Amino acid sequence: MAGQKLYAGGKLREVRTRIGLTQTEFAARLGVSLPYLNQMENNNRPVSTTVVLALAREFGFDVTELGGGDEARLVSDMREALADPVFGDAVPLADLRLAAGNAPALARAFLDLHRAYRDGHERLASLDAALGSSGMSAPSPWEEVRDFFHYCDNYIDAVDRAAETFAGRLDDLESGLARFWREKRIAVVTEDSDRLRRFDSRAGVLTLSSRADPATLRFQQLHQVALISRGELLDATLDLARFTSPDARRIARTGLANYFAGAALMPYAAFRGAADACRHDLETLARQFGASLEQVGHRLSTLQRSGAKGVPFFFVRVDPAGQITKRHSATRLQFARFGGACPLWNVHAAFETPGRFLRQVAETPDGVRYFCLARDVSRTGGAWGAPVRRHAIALGCEVRHAERLVYADGLDLNSGVVPIGVSCRICERVNCHQRAVPPLERPLRIDPHDRGVLPYDL
Repeated sequence: MAGQKLYAGGKLREVRTRIGLTQTEFAARLGVSLPYLNQMENNNRPVSTTVVLALAREFGFDVTELGGGDEARLVSDMREALADPVFGDAVPLADLRLAAGNAPALARAFLDLHRAYRDGHERLASLDAALGSSGMSAPSPWEEVRDFFHYCDNYIDAVDRAAETFAGRLDDLESGLARFWREKRIAVVTEDSDRLRRFDSRAGVLTLSSRADPATLRFQQLHQVALISRGELLDATLDLARFTSPDARRIARTGLANYFAGAALMPYAAFRGAADACRHDLETLARQFGASLEQVGHRLSTLQRSGAKGVPFFFVRVDPAGQITKRHSATRLQFARFGGACPLWNVHAAFETPGRFLRQVAETPDGVRYFCLARDVSRTGGAWGAPVRRHAIALGCEVRHAERLVYADGLDLNSGVVPIGVSCRICERVNCHQRAVPPLERPLRIDPHDRGVLPYDL
């Protein structure tokens, strides 16, 4: 934070609201006047060093959280939404930053409204017969749940710690799970099925697919453990989230159970220590914790516990069409909420080189460079004729953290830098040969007698 003023009014209000203090009480604890606090909360004044130190001293607040998080995500999301052709003139970036910093709730309401518009527009375009009954105003449950994890930094402290406690009580995972099922009087059986997991609570039988690999079987058992033994904790977390539809709540409950499973399979402190020791070697971590490469990559992106954070990673999973099916970023890099990822990104090439890790140094339009790692993680169906699920994952961090990754060894981080973007409609690059559509904020020059790679110039 040295050398630049820190405006974090939204974070200050969030902290004060979370601990249940009035402005007067909060100002007294921070050792500042009420008018001064009010000016900081409204971003009329920067957060002073005195207040930063008081936040750490009085409330144990991780002050590194003041410099990032929701504001950058909201700005990126609003820029992408405003790139929709339905909007006319471009909104200045400074205005978006003001909205995200001073009125984050209003910014999220705008994003919800735009999502509802898109949902309704797509339903109308496809002549969806259910338009009249389903309505156009409700956000997609999947998008609502994705945003919930997105704005929680993909780290749910209570669930993470509960999973770590559960794992800590086991001598080892295999025997511990067997003992858990015996104590619950639940029989665990396998059958040749394309259903990964099915639980019959009346009969007390958990059925797992014999086609699944061992890492998936362990994960599915831990998922069921969360539903059976940590249901109250999951429901309490969902109550705080205040989802707008029963479907969103059910999807989020599944997501929280998955989160518990991953955190129990790879307990926070042990996993973070092992990751540092092996310099984030995904294969070593997968072997040590009995997990898949995808599970390890996703877990690395969740190491955001206050006071014990790991390397800030981004993590995504894409399908062969370039659609992002999982996304999270603890970095400044944000991903397209709608559509595919930048085609210049190495994650797309991973499908062409199965079984190999691909390395790339990429630079976003804001000048930030990232070390990117990509790998194909496609899975067979486990039987002849069963469909293959094809996905690739990407994991990365800012170049300044690259020396902490074994994959960066021997790679010149200053040469061969690939320029990438988030979405063509908001990408500012003027000379990209892979551009799909023109950027909204740039005027076009179209000359029918002069044609380059693209049918227009910016």
